[in-house]
Amino acid sequence: MQKGNIGVTTENIFPVIKKFLYSDHEIFLREMISNAVDATQKLKTLAKSGDFKGETDGLKVAVALDKDAGTLTISDNGIGMTAEEIDKYINQIAFSGVNDFLAKYKDTANAIIGHFGLGFYSAFMVSKKVEILTKSHQEGAQAVRWTCDGSPEYTLEEAEKAERGTDIILHIDDDCKEFLEKNKIEELLNKYCKFLPVPIVFGKKQEWKDGKMQDTEADNIINNVEPLWTKTPSTLKDEDYKEFYRTLYPMQDEPLFWIHLNVDYPFNLTGILYFPRIQSNLDLQRNKIQLYCNQVFVTDQVEGIVPEFLTLLHGVIDSPDIPLNVSRSYLQSDANVKKISTYITKKVADRLQAIFKDNREEYEQKWDDLKIFINYGMLSQEDFYDRAKDFTLLKDTEGKYYTLEEYKEQIKEKQTDKDGMLVYLYANDKVEQFSYIETAHAKGYNVLLFDGQLDTPTASMFEQKLEKTRFARVDADTIDRLIQKEEKKGNALPETEIEKLSQVFKSQLPSLDKTEFQVEVHPLGEEAAPVVITQSEYMRRMKDMSRYQSGMAFYGQMPDMYQFVLNSDHQLVKRILEQCTEATESDLHPVLSEMKGLEARLAVLKQEADKKKPEEISQEEKDDRTNTEKALEEQKEKKQQILAGYAKDNQVVHQLIDLALLQNGMLRGAALNEFLKRSVDLIK
Repeated sequence: MQKGNIGVTTENIFPVIKKFLYSDHEIFLREMISNAVDATQKLKTLAKSGDFKGETDGLKVAVALDKDAGTLTISDNGIGMTAEEIDKYINQIAFSGVNDFLAKYKDTANAIIGHFGLGFYSAFMVSKKVEILTKSHQEGAQAVRWTCDGSPEYTLEEAEKAERGTDIILHIDDDCKEFLEKNKIEELLNKYCKFLPVPIVFGKKQEWKDGKMQDTEADNIINNVEPLWTKTPSTLKDEDYKEFYRTLYPMQDEPLFWIHLNVDYPFNLTGILYFPRIQSNLDLQRNKIQLYCNQVFVTDQVEGIVPEFLTLLHGVIDSPDIPLNVSRSYLQSDANVKKISTYITKKVADRLQAIFKDNREEYEQKWDDLKIFINYGMLSQEDFYDRAKDFTLLKDTEGKYYTLEEYKEQIKEKQTDKDGMLVYLYANDKVEQFSYIETAHAKGYNVLLFDGQLDTPTASMFEQKLEKTRFARVDADTIDRLIQKEEKKGNALPETEIEKLSQVFKSQLPSLDKTEFQVEVHPLGEEAAPVVITQSEYMRRMKDMSRYQSGMAFYGQMPDMYQFVLNSDHQLVKRILEQCTEATESDLHPVLSEMKGLEARLAVLKQEADKKKPEEISQEEKDDRTNTEKALEEQKEKKQQILAGYAKDNQVVHQLIDLALLQNGMLRGAALNEFLKRSVDLIK
């Protein structure tokens, strides 16, 4: 029997392994099985080169639980080890020259195993003792048993073992008893090992017999040794890809389409990426791409390998060329990773371009689902816009699709304003904005449907990319001002009448939470609606963007600002103005006369003050001006009260206000009920 100390420069190696090396204890099983698979693969390699003459059929890895003994055993019938090889590969941990080991790696231990080959030692995270029973493939080899209890001390002795290969026997620690549960081991095997290239056996297959599930004679193989991404694409059918997708994501809808990755220069990469049907929330769809290294599951957090916008995809990537750290769970940025990221982006763009060119009808049918990927890509990755602009589509409210160039040609004749700007009108809800869309159609304008999550920031991006282009939601202003064809006409009404109309309607507008109205009066034409509510394109877009960009949260807290536009050309508005003038003339006359006198008085006082330096103005003059201003405000208040008194009892004023609110989905509850009652009264 040989006894000795494991070759490290500190006796604290095992506490460090247990506490610092791995962020998640469960990956010990992946490391053990990966080593066992490597042992079988090495035997195949030796057989191919002629260095091993024995049989290589039936290579496998077996996982066995013995809950009573408290052990978990991982066995393989691969290459095996001699006593010398155990001494070299197990006992000698290459830490020579790392004298400040603990100080250097305590807080950054994720760098250790990848650099120093400590995968086997992850066993000590869950074990109070580890045994290795192994027999080399070499002819006449002596089996040996290595034992270590988690201290640097070990024993190595001759043993009996009939067949070549290695058994790793883990005596599970008291605080890790979950790894003695069958369900837990099944879960981990399914997570990390379901696509390994060597059969992984865990117990026996079961069948229902005599009223209960019973073991059969057949091995329970938990993995598919030839997953779809390892096969040649030309040998596969669409149903093969769909079936594999169902294996990966049992509860997901059928994917839109897929891309089979297969490259061996300048790096090795295989995989299948699926375009899923995105429902609503971007973030809920992330972490669906599984990263493998030689068919060993590594992580589903692939930021850094896959461009950010493609983390919305589902599927598998397998590459031995991606540098991995201690737990194989985090990626280290290097040139290969950047090349792989660029390659994946190009493959996705090429695939989309090919579908668009070869079958545009199919592409259009899938566009509503594809749009979020492509918009996200153009927004988050500068160079993707150049790839995607030719197969990016715009959809109008009538369901027709256009490329960016096609749409420009479609609208440039009618939707170019007086300044030469091409105006892209859009709606984000065909039902709520129906009347605005119809008004635009009546002018011969086309309206796009922008009802996706990222359409608002995409519109802003297009404005930067497309020459002399502006996007405007169809309810952002009156149609003639959205696409202004000639210089703005002056308002035919005198300023006093405009002010009167504004105050009549403003006094009756409801007080809505986080909502402000600004009343405007414009001549919109006799056939246009009497009242239109619009919302500033700029402010609404800023509020929309605040949902995606934390630095813009300020806009999200601001109230919604609306323009309440009165059409001074409409017969109803004219009638209200006439009736208001007639009904309030006697009450307003003395008020207006008093206001006129006070305004004249105030003008004289200001004129006199302007001739003097501030210190030359007497207190009496200051008091006179203050009192005059106060008296003028009181008269203005009286004027507003008189107009509000008239408006309060005018059913048509209230009806027009409520119709405008109803059109914009802003009339609810008691106000909606009152509107319905008033409507009945008005048509009696």
